[in-house]
Amino acid sequence: MGAAISRVVVRQELENMKADLENKSLQDVIKQSQEDLKLLENSALDIAITGVSGAGKSSLVNALRGMTDYEKGAAETGEVETTTEPKKYPHPTFSKVAIWDLPGIGTSQFEAKEYLKKVNFKEYDCFIIVASNRFTENDVFLAREIHKMRKKFYYVRTKVDVSIDSEKRKPDFSEEKCLEEIRKYCCDNLKKEGESNPQVFLISRWDLNMYDFPFLQVTLENDLDGLKREALILAMPAFSKEVLKKKKAAVEVHIRNVALVSCGIGAIPVPGLSLACDLGILVATMRHICKVFGLDEDSLHRLANRVGIPVDVLRSAIKKSPMASQITKEFVLDLLTKSLVCGTLMAVEFVLDFVPVLGSLTGGGLSFVTTFYILENFLYDVAEDAENVRAKAAEFQPELSAKKHTE
Repeated sequence: MGAAISRVVVRQELENMKADLENKSLQDVIKQSQEDLKLLENSALDIAITGVSGAGKSSLVNALRGMTDYEKGAAETGEVETTTEPKKYPHPTFSKVAIWDLPGIGTSQFEAKEYLKKVNFKEYDCFIIVASNRFTENDVFLAREIHKMRKKFYYVRTKVDVSIDSEKRKPDFSEEKCLEEIRKYCCDNLKKEGESNPQVFLISRWDLNMYDFPFLQVTLENDLDGLKREALILAMPAFSKEVLKKKKAAVEVHIRNVALVSCGIGAIPVPGLSLACDLGILVATMRHICKVFGLDEDSLHRLANRVGIPVDVLRSAIKKSPMASQITKEFVLDLLTKSLVCGTLMAVEFVLDFVPVLGSLTGGGLSFVTTFYILENFLYDVAEDAENVRAKAAEFQPELSAKKHTE
C-alpha cells in the first residue's frame, strides 16, 4: 500500500478514535481494546464431527484443520471405525479452535441410547453430522437430540466425488443432475424429521474448492457469535479469495486494538519504555498476521503436502513478506528505519492535527500512528502474498484431485 493511501487510512482511524472519545476517556478506550484482545486470545471454539461409522468423519476433521490424512497430528482414518473415544484435535496454529472426532454411532460400543452420554454431547458449540451414503435412523436420532439442546447442526454428505465417478458409467450422466438428486434425497429425509428448511452440504475430501465445503465454512461463520466467529475466520484454510478478504477484515480490527494498546504504553513517561514495548507489540502482531494468512513454515508445509508439490514452489510465490520465523526485533527496527522519514513526519503531523484529543499524550499519539501505519502496510503485503500462494497452489489442485480419484 502506498504512502498516500496510508495517510488516508491513518487519518480515518484517528477520526474514528476521536468519535469514540466523545463519550469515553482515552484510558477507557485503551482498556476496552486490551480486554477485546484478551477475550479473543482466550475464546474457545469446539466443533464436533459425528455420524455413522465409516462415513469419513476423521477425514473431515483433517480437512477443517487444513491437513492431509497422512501427516503427523492428523486424525486417524480407515475403512473400519478407528475412533473409539471422543478425541480433541486442536487447530495446528490456533489451538483454541478444536475439532472433535467423535466415535461412530451405531456400533456395538456406541449404541444410540448410550451414545450421547459417552461422547459428552452437551460440551460442543455445534455439530457436523457426516454421512457417506444412505440416510439412517442414527442420523435422525442425532438431529433430534441436537435440536433438543437448541444447538446448530450441519448435515454433510461426504465422498461426493466417489458417487460422481460411479454414476459416470451411465449413458445419460449429468453431474449437475446427480448432485441435485443426492441433495434432494438428504433434504427430503431431514424434512420428514421436522427440519423445515434443511441445509445439506456435499463435499469432496480431495478438492475443498469443489461442491459445498466453502459454503459450509461460510454457514458456520454466520451462525457463530462474535468472538467464536472471529476465531473461526482466523483459523480457516485460506483456499479462496473470499476467505482471504474476511481474514484481512478481522486482522484490521485486531490492528486497531493493538495500536490503541501501544498508545497507552507510549503515554507512560518512562524513558525507553515506548520503543521497547512497541517493538515487542510489532514483532508479536506481525508473526500473528503471518500465521493467520498461512505464511509460516508449518502452514506452508501442510499446504504443500495437501497439494502434492515441493514447499519451495509455494515459497517462490511470496514476494514481499518475511516468514513468521524471520520476524525479529532486528527486522522490525530495520522496517522502522526504512519508514522513518515518511512515517515519523506523518505521525507528528497527524498528532498535531488531533491536539484536542491527544495533545497531552503526544508520546502515545505518536506510538498509535506509527504502530497502526507499520502494521497496516505489513498487512497489505502479507494479504497480497497469501493470494499469490493460494493461486500457486490452485495451479496444482486439479492434478492432485485427479490422482486421488483414481486410487
